[in-house]
Amino acid sequence: MNSQELETAVREHVPMVVLVLVDEENGLITWKMELELGRHSHTRFTNPDLVAYAESFGARGYRIESADQLLPVLGRGLDDEGVSVIACPVDYSENLRLTDRLGSLHGPF
Repeated sequence: MNSQELETAVREHVPMVVLVLVDEENGLITWKMELELGRHSHTRFTNPDLVAYAESFGARGYRIESADQLLPVLGRGLDDEGVSVIACPVDYSENLRLTDRLGSLHGPF
């Protein structure tokens, strides 16, 4: 929700990896609104170029383009001695499909 910790971590030489789930909306809130209200409202927005944003703080920025890149890029970030930010696209609409599927299962829960 904020990025001041990036500046602090870079300045203080604290190695860390920040994984940002990018969905161009507040997807978790969309999901919850859909579940509780059957609709959502005012949850879509855009994001800055998170790689450039990370680099503006002096951190390393990575962008995931496909699922098979996540583990190698995460490994690179963990191996870095500084701060790494990984922008990883997600599709929260999959949560709705999963919730529907789980809700249709019958069993002793």
